[in-house]
Amino acid sequence: MPKPLQPLDVVCPCCQGRLRVDRETGAVLSHEEPPRQKIFEDFGDAVKSFQGEAGRREQAFQKSLNEHKQQKDVLAKKFDELFKKAKEDPNEAPPPRPFDLD
Repeated sequence: MPKPLQPLDVVCPCCQGRLRVDRETGAVLSHEEPPRQKIFEDFGDAVKSFQGEAGRREQAFQKSLNEHKQQKDVLAKKFDELFKKAKEDPNEAPPPRPFDLD
């Protein structure tokens, strides 16, 4: 006799809530609410928290900017590598054009 399928646990990427779903029927068996956000007791604590976030945002921006600057070099290297490969094997047939298939 085959074993019954175990339920599937799914985590929401937006709110981090958890769902347990039956694999056979697709029905939601249970739901866990996402963890609550931190509530500050003191206004000063909230201000300190947001000041720290400014530094994290700046770091994330700088990382994204550096990746964007390097992307041009990476794409150029990929293009050069594929161009060399295409020159080395000129007998390879070009891919069919979509309108030739009609």
